[in-house]
Amino acid sequence: MIQAFGLTSNARKEHPPAVDDVSFEARAGRVTALLGAPGAGKTAALRLMLELQQGRGITYFRGRPLHRIAHPSREVGVLLGDVPGHPARSVRGHLRMLCAAAGVPARRADEVLEVVGLVSLRDERLGSLARGMDRRLGLACALLSDPHTLVLDEPADALSARESRWLYGMLRAHAAQGGTVLFTTAEPKEAARHADRVVTLEQGRLVADQEAGDFARTRLRPRVAVRSPHAARLAALLAKEARTAHRSVEVVREDGNRLSVYGSTCADVGDTAFRHDILVHQLADEIGDMGPGAGAPPNRDPEAVAERRVSYPPPTAETSSPLTDLPPARSPQPLTTALTTAEPSAGEEPEPAAEPHAATAGPRTPNPAGSRLVPLIDPEEAAGTCIPARVPRPSQALTPAALSPLPPPISVRSAPSPLRPLRYELRRATGVGTGFLTGAAVLVVSALTTLLLARIGHTPQPRLLAAWPRELPLPPAALGAGLLGAFAFGDEFRHPALAADRGTVPRRMGLLVAKLLVSAATALLLAFLTVGCDAEVLYLVYGRELSQVPADWLSMSASWIGLVIGCAWAGVLAAGIFRSTTAGLAAVVAVPVLVVPLVHKALEGPVVRTAEGFPLRLRKVFLLQWPFGGERYLSAAARVIAQPVGGALTLSLAALLCAYLLTTLRSRVR
Repeated sequence: MIQAFGLTSNARKEHPPAVDDVSFEARAGRVTALLGAPGAGKTAALRLMLELQQGRGITYFRGRPLHRIAHPSREVGVLLGDVPGHPARSVRGHLRMLCAAAGVPARRADEVLEVVGLVSLRDERLGSLARGMDRRLGLACALLSDPHTLVLDEPADALSARESRWLYGMLRAHAAQGGTVLFTTAEPKEAARHADRVVTLEQGRLVADQEAGDFARTRLRPRVAVRSPHAARLAALLAKEARTAHRSVEVVREDGNRLSVYGSTCADVGDTAFRHDILVHQLADEIGDMGPGAGAPPNRDPEAVAERRVSYPPPTAETSSPLTDLPPARSPQPLTTALTTAEPSAGEEPEPAAEPHAATAGPRTPNPAGSRLVPLIDPEEAAGTCIPARVPRPSQALTPAALSPLPPPISVRSAPSPLRPLRYELRRATGVGTGFLTGAAVLVVSALTTLLLARIGHTPQPRLLAAWPRELPLPPAALGAGLLGAFAFGDEFRHPALAADRGTVPRRMGLLVAKLLVSAATALLLAFLTVGCDAEVLYLVYGRELSQVPADWLSMSASWIGLVIGCAWAGVLAAGIFRSTTAGLAAVVAVPVLVVPLVHKALEGPVVRTAEGFPLRLRKVFLLQWPFGGERYLSAAARVIAQPVGGALTLSLAALLCAYLLTTLRSRVR
């Protein structure tokens, strides 16, 4: 279950807090709706519960706050807004990436895709999905780790009636298996129809916490929905007849040619329209809004409101049930066919069929005695019938056939493994074509630069193979490696696939080590491919003379590999600190532009000792013999660090790593 206590958001300047001291419960095995008009604080309350927003208060998920849960995605499935993923990533690739992050088998992605009906779209890109398909994918992401609790923000927003019924069927099935479901909505009828308990917010404050039946009886009003091209005339006639008969009838002008009539019936409205030859396109019983203050106020016609103020009678169970499955709004069409009533169940008295009203002027045709009305159109198209369809209440027991299927539960979970973040990073990096395009662009630019330098001449052989002109701060391979490293964290913040887990990209050491390993492997591959392609291009164009390998290739290779990997790591750490790909690439460029001159100036001072003889001095200090000629490798590493670029890159990496660790500790303290 969910227990929220004193949720209060931080006030912004002179504005009041979006959420002010909100406390409620959402019990297991039930569906709870958080109801409120746009701007009432529903999303802010969810973000406070999930620790995505700073404020006061605490929320317990089965007795534990979210930051005390080792694997939050296994406890809480979250859907806030659109699915946060790279638009170029495929649907199946996105779910498989999340499977690696959550530590569940990769086949789980196919299971949830089958449940939500996206098997045929598994190879589609996230950016090409329609709104309804995006909602289905969001529910698949929430169900991926088989969580106990589902927290959904406006899950049926912009969905069709059929998709909404499917989605709420899934939520009902999850609750029927003992799970907890909490969703937000701005539609009172939707909350009363699909929830067991309704928590109402108004201007950031809790105004009601009721069972669905009590909410429908006390806060919803029955009404007659009318659609007519002569809506203004019909409204005036209804108000006039109400004043004449001394009845409390309220007529509200909606957008377009729609009316909402409170305190009357379909029969009375139809009789009035028929007597005055008014064409009616729709005439249906509905459950109205919560009265004033619920959402955007409709345009009220003062001429069409009865002047005599009489209190409404207390609603009965028949008139206040909010669980009427109202048909979706259709395009205005004249009702020229008869509609059937619902079949009575065993032992139930059949209800008398309402007399149909003709949509056009003409004599009434009486219904022959003993005859039944035959359905001539699909019941879902019957937007104008006065007899609503019947659906079971949420509190009633639903048969398994009435519930949507759920993915099979995860009975055995894998133990924590250091390879889990590595699998996630590999699937993240290979799931989109950004890295491959960047690598191809680096190879092409490097080959063209090499040919240009060879044509100009007077370029040393190492710089020729690396395509590194003296006028550039870094070669193309190093810049490409830094850009790929910056993408590793920059894409996480731009398309935060893990944001629902902790509110931001998790600053865990395992994830950082995985990104460093993958970026190092990518940079190493890019370094070898760049030198190989440059040498091959020089051989094809100018022959063997310019493609020869330098004599000191070992030390040069060590320097080259260290430079490329160091740039990649600098991009990873800088993007993780500043939360931007651009900042990561800027940090890579800043190393030779800003840090190298400072290091070069410091190395010219008399207090800095050279690295010559460093292995010998180290052996004397530790009194040991280096095996396998370790002094040679250590001396090569010392010479690389002693160079201005190597020293500047080493200092930059050390500073960035310290800054990253400090931000990690700071976020944990918060």
